[in-house]
Amino acid sequence: MNLAMFAFRPGQVGGARVRKLVPIALGFAALSAAYAQAAEPSAVDAAFGNTVLATYPDGRSQKIWLHPDGSWDGLSRRGDPLAGRWQLRGGKVCMRQSQPPTLPISFCTAVPQHGEPGVQWASRDAAGRPIQLSLQKGMPARFGGPVTAPR
Repeated sequence: MNLAMFAFRPGQVGGARVRKLVPIALGFAALSAAYAQAAEPSAVDAAFGNTVLATYPDGRSQKIWLHPDGSWDGLSRRGDPLAGRWQLRGGKVCMRQSQPPTLPISFCTAVPQHGEPGVQWASRDAAGRPIQLSLQKGMPARFGGPVTAPR
């Protein structure tokens, strides 16, 4: 069998000109997909620049600040600093804590589709305890916000 009959000649389908365009087309497709994803508002967009307040049945609360780069900061119910990474999975925001180090598990909770400061929803913490979540306007400057978060 002569393999030369399967070789492409410049100007033909699959030729050198077309092969040069493939990376450009793939790059354009990837950029288009990224733009479409970025243009679609996320369920957590309202949290950026605001405070997610988790209130426990004993009245103590934990504060979380989500950042667009996928990181988050927070303060525990005792006021200790927290930090980690977050991502969206199936309509839920999933957070993994890295500071202070803890078990390598993610905590996921549903978020309101049309959140805005003042919205509240019920959830459970990583241990299964009921908590009340709310989105509060603003965040402290030390966590990236221009406005002080509510106490």
